[in-house]
Amino acid sequence: MRVSTSHLQQLAIFTTVLTGGGIGTMYYLQQKKFAESDYHRLALQKLEACPVAMESLGAPPLKVHNIHLSDRNNRVGQRTAQIKIPVTGSETGGYLYTSSIRDPDTNRKKIYCEVQNKQT
Repeated sequence: MRVSTSHLQQLAIFTTVLTGGGIGTMYYLQQKKFAESDYHRLALQKLEACPVAMESLGAPPLKVHNIHLSDRNNRVGQRTAQIKIPVTGSETGGYLYTSSIRDPDTNRKKIYCEVQNKQT
């Protein structure tokens, strides 16, 4: 059975576009899941409540960027989460390092935040 080169090219292009769309969708959904999680939301609330950190960033406005999914500092388990959230203000940017522990007995979440300026 012979298949023309143009058909193979069309199949390759279709497969590439479909795969790229699937990867893009999965990346978007993973970022959305991180942004809606308690440990992400509560960490940002703690940052916004700290006037010293907000002043050093030059915020408001505070801009929260996507988490680097391949970064080894970002780990989420059943009871613990450790993530590094990139944030920027009008003056500088940095990372919000968070570590949270969920206590199953009391359903309490502990969050520790540390803002470290980017070295540029």
